[in-house]
Amino acid sequence: MKKQQEIDRLREENTRLKARLRYQERTAKEGFFGSSTPSAKLPVKANTTLRETPGPRGGAQPGHQGHGRRSVPAEEADEVILVSSAETCPECGGALQDQGCRERTIIEVEPLRRKTIHCQLEQKYCPRCRRKVRPRAPGVFKKSLFGNRLLAHVAVQHYVFGVTLGQLEIQLGVGNGSLHGAMHQLAARLAPACDRLLEDYCQAPVKHADETSWRTDGFNGYAWLFCSQQTSLFRFRQTRSGQIVEEVFGQERLSGVLVVDRYAAYNAAPCPLQYCYSHLLREVQDLEKEFPEEIEVQLFTSILAPLLAAAMQLRAQGLDSAAFSAQARQLKERIVDWTENVANHPGVQRIQNIFRENPTRLYHWAEDPQIPAENNFAERTLRPLVIARKISFGSQSPKGALTREVLMSVLHTLRKRGGDTTALFAQALDKLAAQDALSPYDALFKIDSS
Repeated sequence: MKKQQEIDRLREENTRLKARLRYQERTAKEGFFGSSTPSAKLPVKANTTLRETPGPRGGAQPGHQGHGRRSVPAEEADEVILVSSAETCPECGGALQDQGCRERTIIEVEPLRRKTIHCQLEQKYCPRCRRKVRPRAPGVFKKSLFGNRLLAHVAVQHYVFGVTLGQLEIQLGVGNGSLHGAMHQLAARLAPACDRLLEDYCQAPVKHADETSWRTDGFNGYAWLFCSQQTSLFRFRQTRSGQIVEEVFGQERLSGVLVVDRYAAYNAAPCPLQYCYSHLLREVQDLEKEFPEEIEVQLFTSILAPLLAAAMQLRAQGLDSAAFSAQARQLKERIVDWTENVANHPGVQRIQNIFRENPTRLYHWAEDPQIPAENNFAERTLRPLVIARKISFGSQSPKGALTREVLMSVLHTLRKRGGDTTALFAQALDKLAAQDALSPYDALFKIDSS
């Protein structure tokens, strides 16, 4: 009996030590939060440039028929030029016969350079009113040194494409401080448009939200994203509490569904929630890696993981409404069955409890094909901000964070609604410069039908 007790103790200790070793190996490889670890906190990867066995060769497979390059017709080109041929053969000097033209498409770019304009405003005097009358300078705000084309270029390049203001300073030959001041003034003009964008977002049938870390003036904080297919709203705050959700959504009940991860702050949203299956799938996969020798865990994860992946991929299959409803109902029933089964392993029970405790927040995707089962749309929308954080390490002041909040909201929304973002933004600034009473939202987002 004593020998058997010692054997049981050693087996239990061996199992516990193996589990701890697997956890440490995964932590060293994937980070503290496993597969959910943010990219900024991943451990440094080993150098994989030198491989003992070469990987698969890139490029097309031998014998594959390529699509080739499409030639742009003359009526779609921005410029058509005729290149004349010589009259005599360069080899023998004989006369050449005309055989038409061979078309060729060339993509070129016009070099960007700063242009200084000396504007002379014709000034006249009204003897009846006893006042001077002069026109406004075109394409520029009152008392502004920079034209609207330059402001639009700098704002789009910096807040949409992530080009630093230092690089734009070198490119345009304009001082860094002047560019910062111009962006602050521009954000102050466009700030009222964010209130109307908030209304657009709250009325959307499918809403997304996500957050990431963001430092302001050296203090830790968070960047919040609230977005739909047509709208993007950014908020830079020092807190990650639910009061930010209440600030955006208010207290009145809203229509539509909000797609989020399981962060508790979104419980304050006054609309139904759809939890992201991508996060759930990662937790299931982490459970599989943590207990590779547990038969119950391996069986549970091997069945539930493909079901979650199939639910996320269902919308992309292009099914009609009847076929979608049938497959969605079948997937939902199988997920419910496996999460309702009696389990003995604590890890399996933990995953099952998520589904058992949140049935109203996990299956909206099965009722409406417009509602995704994952929150990848918000994560992709938030990615440019994550890249900007890695480059700039955050905002240098609360005023800079507010400027970024306004301009990113306006510009990313304008980009979602189609067209050349820089050209549309410059046109909107021209309208605002010419009409003092025009609202920024109308200038930016209302289509002129005249």
